[in-house]
Amino acid sequence: MSAEATNPATPGPVTNTVPRRKARPRIDLRRLGRAALLGPTARDRLPDAIGHVAEAHRAHYPDADLEPLRRAWVLAESSHRGQMRKSGEPYITHPLAVTLILAELGAETTTLTASLLHDTVEDTEVTLDQVGEEFGAEVRYLVDGVTKLEKVDYGAAAEPETFRKMLVATGSDVRVMSIKLADRLHNMRTLGVMRPEKQARIAKVTRDVLIPLAERLGVQALKTELEDLVFAILHPEEYDHTRELIVDNASRTDDPLAEVTDEVRTVLRDAGIQAEVLIRPRHFVSVHRVARKRGRLRGADFGRLLVLVNEDADCYGVLGELHTCLKPVVSEFKDFIAVPKFNLYQSLHTAVAHTDGQVVEVLIRTHQMHKVAEAGVIALGNPYAPPSEEQQAANDGERADPTRPGWLSRLLDWQEGAPDPDTFWSTLREDLAQDREITVYRPDGGTLGLPDGATCVDAAYAQYGEDAHACIGARVNGRLATLSTALKDGDTVQLLMGQDPASEPSREWLEHAHTPAARIAIQRWIAAHPGSDDGEGAAANEGVQGVRSAPPVSEDTLGAPNTADAPATPVVDQPGATVRLAGCCTPVPPDEVTGFSVRGGVVTVHRVECSAVAHMKSVGRAEVGVRWGDTTECRVTLVAESFGRPHLLADLTEAIALEGAEIVSATVEPPTQQRVRHTYTLQLSDAAHLLTLMRAMRNVPGVYDVSRAQHHNTTAF
Repeated sequence: MSAEATNPATPGPVTNTVPRRKARPRIDLRRLGRAALLGPTARDRLPDAIGHVAEAHRAHYPDADLEPLRRAWVLAESSHRGQMRKSGEPYITHPLAVTLILAELGAETTTLTASLLHDTVEDTEVTLDQVGEEFGAEVRYLVDGVTKLEKVDYGAAAEPETFRKMLVATGSDVRVMSIKLADRLHNMRTLGVMRPEKQARIAKVTRDVLIPLAERLGVQALKTELEDLVFAILHPEEYDHTRELIVDNASRTDDPLAEVTDEVRTVLRDAGIQAEVLIRPRHFVSVHRVARKRGRLRGADFGRLLVLVNEDADCYGVLGELHTCLKPVVSEFKDFIAVPKFNLYQSLHTAVAHTDGQVVEVLIRTHQMHKVAEAGVIALGNPYAPPSEEQQAANDGERADPTRPGWLSRLLDWQEGAPDPDTFWSTLREDLAQDREITVYRPDGGTLGLPDGATCVDAAYAQYGEDAHACIGARVNGRLATLSTALKDGDTVQLLMGQDPASEPSREWLEHAHTPAARIAIQRWIAAHPGSDDGEGAAANEGVQGVRSAPPVSEDTLGAPNTADAPATPVVDQPGATVRLAGCCTPVPPDEVTGFSVRGGVVTVHRVECSAVAHMKSVGRAEVGVRWGDTTECRVTLVAESFGRPHLLADLTEAIALEGAEIVSATVEPPTQQRVRHTYTLQLSDAAHLLTLMRAMRNVPGVYDVSRAQHHNTTAF
């Protein structure tokens, strides 16, 4: 931006490191010539310099009025005249390139007009009032929003307030962020003129902030290219290796993707389905991820097939033909048409096997779906445009804003409720780290969109807001479940609400809350009731929720020997030491573990997430390196919480036996408030089966939680 036009720098290491995307050929602006960029233009025709923008824009909007673009170009060119970029090019090439990127993605005329002007208020004498008088309130608002984003400090100390401002601007009109993303893409393309340390700083901000936002807004075309550019700067060796893999594959004579493409075309032609079948090469980061996952790459790993059709029904017709005439890999099928992703993405995903055993992934979508998949919210038009008659009928006269996908709408709601910038920042970072959304169903047929890994706590706050403080439990797919239960895509969730208006949330709910809405609502209540002891609220609801406070941490507890005498033996980095598995957290393979020296040359081994570990560190105890030996056998104690019913004990022991576990001992406590607590010490031939065993026990009707035992032993060191 403005700094780029004034500060000199030496060329960096990434100039021209990332090849142009074949699917979206780009104009080399350096070849347009200074005369075309800065020369005079008659007022009755479009300047030559923006002819490429006009051509790309007309491809999406054949009837678009280009007069605003012409006037915006005249103002931008005259305002930036004499300013130069660090590369030595006229500065006007930057807003021109940003506008071309947006035009290729299908942005409407108002966005392109604002894009041409997006640096004028910050870098020239042009004022916002002048922009408003000449181009109207919409363009003025967009230019103002982008200008404010450019003034925000991206330093670590300013991050919380930075993102709050960014998202407030984005939420009011998502086109502000569209221009910002295109602006960052062009700056990343030309980052080679910067010093290496500045390249790395900008690349890290792009990776941590703008790439996740591009994903949330569905702008995959920008996201993938930004990923490759960041990859080249931050991981040059891995980037070069990936590039070699791609070049070597391109030189091969046999191409399984081309062969399967011909087969698919033949199948669809014989079926009478009109479709366009393309090979879609993977971008650099995608190839790198596949290589890390699969090891040695084969030809089919370097791309996917893309099948484009005209109607939604044709997508399923193509799917049926492929699964009938070719060998499908059923486990790879996903339907994002019936249940779109949180960022508006729709497509059918499947895979077919080549004759040599290679698996070829296939994406099936309509042309409109493909446009939205590439451009996301940019492809959805102007939110201020008058609604059509169909839209009016569908929304009872109130237009649903197409540029406000569900994630962004929810984000704007909870950012207003965040008690402070730090809370906003921490919850935002957690939310941006999520890359998948699930859909769960309410009993009334409604749906809730939640991030992958969300629990019943998250569902409660998504449905009821702060009224969810009164939630006392849930049924998942008809079965009673704790509020900590993780939900899966397609689950049906019935939330059980208490009748006491003074109900209080438990602080322990924060451990199970993954959505910003849930975490912020709970944190706001805690901040407003600093003297409240939530133990009473948790205990009152314990019969349904199964919430139990952890025992207090003490040295006696920390040093308790493991009475289970598990066969799985850890190896410690302290010759001659006796090893004991801590009874407070009962570690078993493959838990990540650590150790501490206690009396008598004994090393106690804990799970790293055990609360005792934090206590030992706080009192100055030195850690001892620990790793598991070769044995996979283990003994573990599990606690099953359930509601009382006939034959429950028999059903639980049967589930344990079916998983191949041997019951060493079992105890059943007397029922309390219709709740029963079972404790089992079990011998497993392979510790890797522990999670499967716990899942099988949870699936027994009436069981709402199964957890590892937390022993409270008073044995001294």
